Amino acid sequence: MTRIRIDAVLIQAVIAGALSFAHLHDLAEAAGQDGWKAWAYPVSVDLLLVAAWRRMRTTADNRAAWAWFIIALAASLGANVATAGLLDLNDVPAWLRILVAGWPALAFLGGTLLVHSPAAAPTEPQPVTAATLPDPSEPKPVPDVTVERASEPATQLPPTPALEKAAASPAPVPAVAVPPALLDHARKLADSHHATTGSRIDSATLRARLGVPTPLADAITAQLGNP
Repeated sequence: MTRIRIDAVLIQAVIAGALSFAHLHDLAEAAGQDGWKAWAYPVSVDLLLVAAWRRMRTTADNRAAWAWFIIALAASLGANVATAGLLDLNDVPAWLRILVAGWPALAFLGGTLLVHSPAAAPTEPQPVTAATLPDPSEPKPVPDVTVERASEPATQLPPTPALEKAAASPAPVPAVAVPPALLDHARKLADSHHATTGSRIDSATLRARLGVPTPLADAITAQLGNP
C-alpha cells in the first residue's frame, strides 16, 4: 500500500498562495474591480511570478527576469500588507486605484517579454570538417637524408703498366644524382655569389652554403658549369 508523504514545504506554499490570492482579490475589489475581474488579478500576479521564475531557471542572463519577479512579488506583498488593516478598503486612495487599473497591461507586457524574448544560445563547438583532418591515405613526406656509404677496400692487384697509367691520371668524379629542387636552390646561390663577388662559386663554398657532402657538392658544381 502506497503511503502518502506530507511535505511541510508544500503545505506552507499552498497556505501562502491561498492567502495571497485572497488578499489580491480583496484589494482589487476594493479598488473598483468587482465580479470576475477581482478574481483575475491574483491569477495575473501569480502567472507573472511563475513566468519570471522559469525564465531565471532557463537562462544565464536573468536580469530582466529578476526585475519582473520583484515587480510581481511587490504586488503580492503590497496586497498582503494593504489588507492587513493599514488601508481603509472602503476608501481606497486614487493612486492605488490607478495602479490596480494599470496592472493588467503591465503584467501582459512583462509576461510577453519573459516568454517570447530569445534566450542566449549556448556556444557550440565548431564542427570538425574533413578538410581539417589529415588524410590517412596520403603518404607522409619523407625528409631527404643523405647516406654516405663507406668505400670498400680495393683489391690489391699487381702493378701493371695500364694500372700505373690510370693511377697517374686524375680519377673522374663519380656520378651523383642531384635532386632538381636542390639543383635549383644551388643555382640561385651561385647566381647570388656571382652577382656579389663577380666570380663563380667553387665547390667548397657551395658545400658550405648547402651543408651537403663533398661528392654531392662536386656533382652540383659540375652541373652548374663551374670549374
